[in-house]
Amino acid sequence: MNKKKILLYGVGLAILAALVYIQFRHWSEFDWPTFWKDGRRLGQVPGIFHLLHAIALIYLAYVMRAIRWKIFLKPVRPNASWWKLTAPTIVGFTGLALFGRPGEMIRPYLIARREDLPFSSQLAVWAIERIFDVGAFTVLLIAAAFLATAPKRLAYYGSFREAGLLLCAMVAGLAFGAFAVHRSGEGIAQWVENKLGHLASGVGQKIAMRVREFRDGLNTIHSFGSFLQIVAVSIIMWCMIAVCYKEVTHAYGQEALEIPQTQILLLMGSSMVGSLIQLPGVGGGSQLATIAALEHLFGVPKEMAASCGITLWLVTFVSVVPLGLALAHRERISLSAISKESRKQEVDVEGHQPK
Repeated sequence: MNKKKILLYGVGLAILAALVYIQFRHWSEFDWPTFWKDGRRLGQVPGIFHLLHAIALIYLAYVMRAIRWKIFLKPVRPNASWWKLTAPTIVGFTGLALFGRPGEMIRPYLIARREDLPFSSQLAVWAIERIFDVGAFTVLLIAAAFLATAPKRLAYYGSFREAGLLLCAMVAGLAFGAFAVHRSGEGIAQWVENKLGHLASGVGQKIAMRVREFRDGLNTIHSFGSFLQIVAVSIIMWCMIAVCYKEVTHAYGQEALEIPQTQILLLMGSSMVGSLIQLPGVGGGSQLATIAALEHLFGVPKEMAASCGITLWLVTFVSVVPLGLALAHRERISLSAISKESRKQEVDVEGHQPK
């Protein structure tokens, strides 16, 4: 592990430690017996059924990601199989769960290797995929905030609506930026290199490289029909994830966690924001953000909120690990070795960008 990663992990650990300290200082009278009692409810028959349903939906969401990636590959690999893309997708998310952000490159690396494509081309697809994820979630959030009745009963409805509008503005900005890069990507990349090329550590070249990757990724959307297919798959996938969240909260069988489906999107949003601060294998930010949202936005007792927040993280983020490890073993993949190789390939891509 290099000094940069050690520093990043150190900063992340310090932030999480501060958040944990603040949270548990607020919970000076945290009732641990109640916490364990709430968790044991999941072991009862109705709870087990809802948890299994939630895990099945998460696995189906990985399949939807593979289908979406197949659509992206259509211009260069028209006969690519979504079934064959599912295994590297699951293994890739397993690497993300175990290694954190350094494991994000495993999925595009494995797909590039399986389809015999340049790694840089799949980095481009990975970058475009992020925009469709944010866009699909924003569509659902806006629909819930302005069309559904349940969110209007929240004490923080105004903040909920403002968050939706902020996301909508961000997606509009991303769409405008994507259009500009699609039309003039090389010109923008060269402008960035000229303006920032004098900075240390090759910042200008790295940003220009990302612009070129993004432009190449946009070229994978070869027709309006493909665009509509990607949008549809993305929205269906995020609907599945939303129902998964609902199933986990419903598994407790407690009135405090009977959160309407349209309000669940606010809980999802808090989890997504919290996931930006986490440590490999243990998370941290996602759980704390979800627990805080359950307690302060939905009035869930702190012990039940803690139990549900941890369970949501295990189901939505960690449940992929057993199958991912099994698939990696079947295909003789060393996740640690692949993670290092994919990061090396990313560095090599940065070093071979046109100047």
